[in-house]
Amino acid sequence: MLDFLKKGLQKTFANFSELKKGKEKISKDLLEEMLLEADVSYEIIEEILYYLPPSDEVKKEDLLRVMKAYFIYDTPKASEEKPFIQLVLGVNGAGKTTSIAKLANFYKQNNQNVILGACDTFRAGAIEQLKLWAKKLELDIVASAQGHDPSAVAYDAISKALAKKYDRVILDTAGRLQNQKNLASELEKIVRICAKAMPNAPHQKILVLDGTQGNAGILQARAFNELVKLDGVIITKLDGTAKGGALFSIAKELELPILYIGVGEGVEDLLEFSVDEYLQALLEGIFE
Repeated sequence: MLDFLKKGLQKTFANFSELKKGKEKISKDLLEEMLLEADVSYEIIEEILYYLPPSDEVKKEDLLRVMKAYFIYDTPKASEEKPFIQLVLGVNGAGKTTSIAKLANFYKQNNQNVILGACDTFRAGAIEQLKLWAKKLELDIVASAQGHDPSAVAYDAISKALAKKYDRVILDTAGRLQNQKNLASELEKIVRICAKAMPNAPHQKILVLDGTQGNAGILQARAFNELVKLDGVIITKLDGTAKGGALFSIAKELELPILYIGVGEGVEDLLEFSVDEYLQALLEGIFE
């Protein structure tokens, strides 16, 4: 999996290679420049440099120790509730629907029965896109026409999952922006109706963030977190950006675990996020 992650971060590492120009030792000035190129926020870079030993030369083990402190928000243990209900949020264009398909495929490969709920009734295209993925992956889906009450779709999906003993329910939602108050109200309603269909549902509220936006995505995330308390984040399109360092800001500012990262367009290109493997890949890009 580490090689897969390195491949996904190639564009980030490409900038590192240009800066290093064959140098074997990393000075603090060079490290600062490399982290800026990777879209690590300047505030975090200053903190990293402050907590490193006073020597101008940076050692790999010292940098690892300091960097690891930014990823203290562990992935929550999976609930044993069946079905396990996940509500997936995110703005249009972030890769939300594709991430849902990848997530469903991941569960299917682990011998879990999955049903999808097409709760994005705001766009007819979103319903059709999720139906196509369901057909391709041979998954069950609950969907309705454009303009139908998304809360009713969520309720029906959970009810069907309970009746047929599904392991997982993944609910898509409209690609809402933080200034769309009507859609914010809709989201709050979906959460309420989920709890009526099954106590404590949804068990996980996951935000999908576009990795190519780097630190700009944090503003979106804060807005969503204010509407409904998020449980974790999926970062998409890391293979298409040199901003792989933005994960530091996301973890620190949101105080949320990064659950998965998308490193390609294929349905298999979703990795469970591992702090150790991410930092190992990043440090190899810096030092080797």
